[in-house]
Order: sequence, then structure tokens, then C-alpha cells
Amino acid sequence: MLSGLNPPQMAAVTHIGGPLLVVAGAGSGKTRVLTRRIAYLMAERKVAPYQILAITFTNKAAGEMKERVADLVGPVARSMWVSTFHSACVRLLRQEASRLGYGNSFSIYDQADSLKLISLVSKDLNLDAKRYPPRQFQSMISNAKNELLGPHDYAAGAQNKFEQVVAEVYAVYQRRLQQANAMDFDDLILKSVEVLQLFPESKARFRSRFLHVLVDEYQDTNHAQYILIRELVGDASDGAPPAELCVVGDADQSIYGFRGATIRNIMQFEMDYPQATTILLEQNYRSTQNILNAANAVITQNESRKEKNLWSDSGAGAALVGYVAESEHDEAEFVKDEIRALQRAGSSEPGDTAIFYRTNAQSRVFEEIFMRAALPYKVVGGLRFYERKEVKDLLAYLRVLANPNDEISLRRIINVPKRGIGDRALDYVEAFAKNSELSFWSGLHRCSEISEMPARAAGSIHQFLSMVSALRVLVEAKVRPSVIIEAVLEQSGLLTELSSSSDPQDEVRVENLQELVAVSMEYEARPFESLGEDEEISLAGFLEQVSLVADADEIPEGEDHGGVVTFMTLHTAKGLEFPTVFLTGLEDGIFPHARTLGEKSEIEEERRLAYVGLTRARLRLYLTRAEYRSSWGSPTYNPASRFLEEIPEAVIDWRNKGTASATYATSSARRSSFSAPPARATGKKSVAIELAVGERVSHDTFGLGTVVSLAGEGDKAEATINFGQYGEKRLLLRYAPVEKL
Repeated sequence: MLSGLNPPQMAAVTHIGGPLLVVAGAGSGKTRVLTRRIAYLMAERKVAPYQILAITFTNKAAGEMKERVADLVGPVARSMWVSTFHSACVRLLRQEASRLGYGNSFSIYDQADSLKLISLVSKDLNLDAKRYPPRQFQSMISNAKNELLGPHDYAAGAQNKFEQVVAEVYAVYQRRLQQANAMDFDDLILKSVEVLQLFPESKARFRSRFLHVLVDEYQDTNHAQYILIRELVGDASDGAPPAELCVVGDADQSIYGFRGATIRNIMQFEMDYPQATTILLEQNYRSTQNILNAANAVITQNESRKEKNLWSDSGAGAALVGYVAESEHDEAEFVKDEIRALQRAGSSEPGDTAIFYRTNAQSRVFEEIFMRAALPYKVVGGLRFYERKEVKDLLAYLRVLANPNDEISLRRIINVPKRGIGDRALDYVEAFAKNSELSFWSGLHRCSEISEMPARAAGSIHQFLSMVSALRVLVEAKVRPSVIIEAVLEQSGLLTELSSSSDPQDEVRVENLQELVAVSMEYEARPFESLGEDEEISLAGFLEQVSLVADADEIPEGEDHGGVVTFMTLHTAKGLEFPTVFLTGLEDGIFPHARTLGEKSEIEEERRLAYVGLTRARLRLYLTRAEYRSSWGSPTYNPASRFLEEIPEAVIDWRNKGTASATYATSSARRSSFSAPPARATGKKSVAIELAVGERVSHDTFGLGTVVSLAGEGDKAEATINFGQYGEKRLLLRYAPVEKL
């Protein structure tokens, strides 16, 4: 447990008692400290795994931590809660959401779903989208939730007309979410805090369970997450001793202010917890001393920080390389040539290399030049797999099967593929549902009562509902998610539409859909011990896993780089490391970003971002800037970044190669993005069983039944069967586990 730890790391692992703050500099072994501490709690202090709650920020970090603890203490580690904030809250809410009036199969809305619902609400309130952009509402509502302000609190604090309108939209949006039995990402934390604050018996249950709470990346927590932790740890006032709290973080790497993260949580930890112990980890195991000297020199310019100085015993290493390019094309050419030169010299492979930039748009020139040079690359944070239209369509079908009140998913798929149910028909349904105080789902079921509804649209709606109800029986019968997905693909016509298309892009879309089948099979193949005590393989479980996959989990790591140069923004780079790093666009107005230049706190956050970028490099670090960049077709000249000037000249070897300008074609490069791995076989199709009315059958879930009626043929063949206490069920025979008696 303790071998190979330096003295401060060992002190952090073995600390007993009051709250502990571990200030862990970049590359100082914080994951090692956290995993060893958890293992030490179990092995030496005999803490049961289910009494430990460890929270990280990405699923990848959570998975890694679980594995590393399991390596130290064995499979017993599987019953710990090691998860992201959002996953932990979903587990809590699946048990407790009914107290707040939600069903426990609630849907989780991502940003796109939430924006769609806010747009619907704005339309209902007759708001002009130009004057009141839904995206701005979304951001303001999200900030309110991060501050734990509900619609009522927000309205009470509204300072001006615009905020009053936001308050109105927020109130209707929240009501519509509850009607759809759905929560957005911010709700997961807000509602968990509500449960703990409003229901003492719930709080007591979690308080008596979690005796140890460990939080990683504490500098990235927002106010709601901070209160959640405080509620879970508790204080002596509720009769139970507080849980032992250990938080690990580094204020110098707090770069998510725009997401509501508040650096005060870590800066004022000792004020919040007066009995706290603080341990500094300053020995860096990642980078050379030259790289650390550059990073230390930049970050010490920030006034509001805890003093610490990273050091390494791995030697000075190579000097940093600086390059002033004439233009952004020249900058990209230099980077490309340098990567090739390192490869020829045998010093560094393309797969060991990352190119960082401040904003996504900066990747385009690099993509163009790398494509022309046939140097393979991967853009991280392009259009992600789960954001693609066809994947979202299929997931929306699954979400409707799990929760038919999910109005946003229902609207998304009701006419995909096209079945003649247009927007006007849906407007009629919406108005009817509203007047009759029904959900959208119930309104669809009564569409034949709507006088304006064209007969053809009503017929299409009934066919759609009939298909959905047959597919929902599969969910009720606890059929495996992969089988349900295949049934949806086939019955909905999604697959037929794409397969019969001659557009080559549709072929890729089919591969993406098959990849989702593969994802569901991986979910089903998880070892039993990795499931939580309240989990079973189910469609709801699969959808939950998919909703909680965070952005950072798309990042290639370790061997996955292959021979590919990785392009990413500095925000995405956090938590990663590469042997060779190119930090590009170091100009005032580019990095630091133009909109931060007048604001001290924002410049400090940009400087922390620079510190994160510098400390990702293990062996080689290049700093580049361009004298001018094209902006709207004309050159813009920016001065050198102030961060460049803060780095001691002694550690940089400047390699300006004059201003040899070449003319480059600026044909817009096709954006490289996630390409789905080859689709796996999706299993052998079963053949529909032949039945006759009156026959007796047996079903795995519903028991004995009698065939009442038959409809459809071939793949669409279905039977209505009376199962006594379960009532009548419409089964798609191809997927129904029934046997004739």
C-alpha cells in the first residue's frame, strides 16, 4: 500500500480523522494517492467497500480508479461507489426520485434535448427567438441550478426585465421536464441536494452508509456540487459523526469557471472546515525541470493562489523550443515539419504528439496541412459519436420505450423515418393535450377526437403508437437491450431507410447504428461484480450509462493514439500527458482569449489554462505563435502572448526561420472526426414462431397465456396474448420468448 510513496504522499494516504485537503500539483501522483488511500482504508482500517464514496469528474477516471484499487485489494473493491458526480446522483435518485414526484425510470436530457425543450417553451410563451435566444436561457438556467436556485428563488432575485423573462421560462421548463419524467444534467445534482435537505430519513440512510467521502479535482466543483458533498459528509448536528472527507485538487488547474466551477471551494477549504489538514504534493513525476520552470514562472504571476513550486528529480531535460511564424499556415507547416524531423531522428513518434490550441476553430489550418502531407491526425472534441443525428434518433426511440412521457424524444422520432406526421398534426395534438390537461403521449392516443386532424395523419399516428406499444412489451419482458435495439432498428424502418440509400454517408450512418448495438452488447457483457447492488442489466441501465458518458471519455489514451497526432483544445487536454506537446497560437487576443483581456479574474483563469497546457508535456515542449492571422479575409496582427513573456529566456531555444512565406491553398479541409470501428456481427436473427388463435403458450416473464388475435406477417407478425394477471400483451413474435404448450 505504501511502497514507492514520497513522504507527503504517505502522509495523505495514512491520514486519520478530520477533513484532509491534498493540494496536488500537476503530475504529482494524485491518482496514486487517492487509490492507495482507498486501498489503505479497506486493508489497514478495515473499512467496508460499500462505506466508501469516491467521486471523480470523468467516467474514464472513475473506471481507472476502480481498476487500480481492485489490483491492490481484489474484487471486493467492486462494491464501492466510484463514480462521477452525475452517476452518483443518478444512483441516489433512482432510489429516491419518487419523493420528489418523479418515476424512477426518468429520462436524462443532454444539452441538445434541454435546448429543444426550452425552444418549445419560448414558442409557447410567444417569445421572439432573436431577442430572447433559447441558448442564452439555457445557460442562465444552468447557472441558476448550479447555484441551487429553483424557479421561485430565481424569480425573487430577478434584477431586470430580461431576468424576469428567464424566470418565467425557467418555471415552465421545469414543469415540462417533470411532466416528461425527465431531468437535465444540472437537475441530477440539484434534485439530489433537495432529497438530502428535505427528507431527513433519506439523508440519514446515506450518511450512515458513507463513512468516507473522497473527491478528486475538487477545484472543478461548482456551488451545487460543494453543497452536495457537505450534505453527504454532514456535521455532528444531526447526531451522527461526520464522514471522513478527503479532497484532492490544485487551484492552479481550475479552468472551468465558464461551467460554473468556483475556485473558492478549494481556496477556502480551511475556512469551511477549520479542523482541516493540508498536505502539499510538489514533486512532479511527469515533466523535466525545464518544463516545470516555465510552468512555475507563468503561474506565480497569479496573485490569488496557494504558494507551491513543482520540482522534478529527472533532470533539466531539453530546452523548450520557440518559433515565431509569419502566418497561421507557416505555424502549421513548422509543426508538421518538426513532427516529421523528430520521427526521422527516432526521438518521437506522431502518436506521442499533441497539438493544443485555445479554440476549436484553430484546428482547421493544421488539419489542412496535415491532410496534404498525409500525416494522420485525430481531432478530439469534433462531432462526438453520441451527438450524431442517427445515433440520437435511435437513442430517442429507446428513451420513449423506457419512458413514453419523454416528450422531446417522442417529437424527435414520431416522423423519423418520414411517416406523414407533420408539424401541423403535432401542433393539433399539443393544443388538444394542453386543453384536456393530458401529457403529449396521452394526447397522441386520442388524436382521432381532434376535429382538425387529417384522417391520414391520425392513421399514421395510430400505426406509430401501435409499433411503440409492441416494442414496449419487450422492455416489460426484460429482453436484453441489444435485442430491443435490433427490433427498433427493424420495426421503425430506420435501418431500411439508410440501407437502401445510395448516399455514401448513409453507409457510415449504418455503421454508427451497428456500433450502438455493439456498445449495448459490451454493456450486457459487463462482469456481474461490476454492477452496483441495485443494478440489473436493463434498457434503463443501458440508457443511463450512455447519458453519463462525458466529453472527456472520447479522448484517445496510451496505446490508442496509434501513429496519430492528437489535436485538442487546452480545456480538453486537462488530465492528459504526452511526450511531445506543441502549444500553438501564443498571441494576446488568441491566448489569452480576446474576451478575457480586460478582466483580472479572467486573465488569471487563462493563465491557469496556460499552466495546464505547459504541464501536459513530458519531454519536449514547443511554443509557437504567428505574426499575423487571417480574420474575415484580412490579416490581423497580434502581439506575443503575455504568457510567453513570463517564461524565463534561459529555458527557451528560439528557432525563428525568417519569414519564408509560401502561398497555400485554403480549400476547406473536411473535418476529421470519430470514425466508428468496423461493426460487429449483430447476432443471428430469430424466426417468428407460428401461432393460431386459441393456442396456449408460455412466456419467460408473463407465464401462461392464450392467443387472442394475430396480425401482420413475416418480421412484423404479432400476437395479442392474454396472460391472466398481467392482462393482454401485444408481442412481436420474432422477439417474443414464447413457447407453444
